[in-house]
Amino acid sequence: MQDCEMLVIGSGPSGRRAAVQSAKLGKSVLVVDRGRRLGGVSVHTGTIPSKTIRETVLNLSGFRERGFYGQAYRVKQEIAMTDLVSRLHKTLDHEVEVLQHQFMRNTVRSAHAAARFIGPDRVRLSLGNGDFSEVRFANALIAVGTRPYRPKNIPFDGTRVLDSDEILDLPRLPRTLAVIGGGVIGVEYATIFSALDVPVTLIESRPAILDFVDREIVDDFVHQMRDRGMTVRLGCGVASVETKGDHVEVRMADGRIVRAEIVLYAAGRTGNVDDLGLDAVGIEPDGRGRITVDPRTFQTSASNIYAAGDIIGFPSLASTSMEQGRVAACHAFGMPLPPAPATFPYGIYAVPEISTVGESEEEVRASGAPYECGIARFRETSRGHIMGVNSGFLKLIFSLETRRLLGAHIVGEGATELIHIGQAVINLGGTVDFFVENTFNYPTLAEAYKIAGLDAWNRMVTR
Repeated sequence: MQDCEMLVIGSGPSGRRAAVQSAKLGKSVLVVDRGRRLGGVSVHTGTIPSKTIRETVLNLSGFRERGFYGQAYRVKQEIAMTDLVSRLHKTLDHEVEVLQHQFMRNTVRSAHAAARFIGPDRVRLSLGNGDFSEVRFANALIAVGTRPYRPKNIPFDGTRVLDSDEILDLPRLPRTLAVIGGGVIGVEYATIFSALDVPVTLIESRPAILDFVDREIVDDFVHQMRDRGMTVRLGCGVASVETKGDHVEVRMADGRIVRAEIVLYAAGRTGNVDDLGLDAVGIEPDGRGRITVDPRTFQTSASNIYAAGDIIGFPSLASTSMEQGRVAACHAFGMPLPPAPATFPYGIYAVPEISTVGESEEEVRASGAPYECGIARFRETSRGHIMGVNSGFLKLIFSLETRRLLGAHIVGEGATELIHIGQAVINLGGTVDFFVENTFNYPTLAEAYKIAGLDAWNRMVTR
């Protein structure tokens, strides 16, 4: 039997950060992952693959330069799945190598095995060669991530009806694609394939997509999707999905039929908890396999067992998962916890990008607090003209009572990078005067902050 002070089940963002944090506190750490390689869902089927493919598509398709050279412009005329996958494999190899080196430098042990709780301080490891071993732990972190939700009424076949893991294994680009699910994953893949000039239909049963994002941002995003030829079906569910020869028919609840060569089902995910033996430690997941935790410490109902990352549900971001894992490790070993930040950014790596931090206009309006908005369109900036950007904008929301920045929301090129300026100003209590009085590099897209700040200030000073 092995002993460790911190057992980490899963090596995704939360698991790796908890492991390294525990090791830096001088604790013995064992990371157990049943995958063939370290990295978890984030590295192998989630965050890194989709973002790598997105960047490859934008580079090879010449999508970013079409504002100058026209919609028919391409850097590579014939783009194949092999072009996308070759870069993906290089990126994944690098990510795994970095993680392995990080574990080695911090003396974190790792094991390729499936873990199952057999008591409040013990797990049984099923090793790849059919052998078993037991590990006794003082504290444990469950960071097993999630997998695509696969309802029984969807005829997944790995060929024409796929989930978001299987879409990476396509032998060639589809002639047409239907995406069921208007969440982050569905929207990202739908717009990535659209950037390759694949005709795409996006289907979402709710009346709007990305309902946690400021509505003005989403409305502009949907307009951009439709403007480049995507079909967006909102407010109507799917009645059936049926494979018919060389295509798939998606029958909508209102009777309409969507035909596509490939269907991607990306409506939800479920936790990888089936074989963890959670009943042995008194932890009961919900219907989607998510584990309830204390949102401050990430403790489960078992005081020495923590959970972090996608397995605990929203927001299910790699960035927040990393911090959750670090905080859980600190709490497990009695370290003081820093105050939680007021806000953190969301990044949606669609085409175009969306990023948001702080309160949306809908949330501010619902609070009853007086506010004002400032808008800067990227085409108004010199950098935007240089880049050929003809869409996208930045929206800032300010309190009329305190003048403080309440929310920053961006749709367009570089949104996930630009958002951190707004994040810093919000968390440091900055006001509209910061943007008015400070100088921004010229020409840059970041100059949009000054333009939006002035736009709001002009309205605020006249009140």
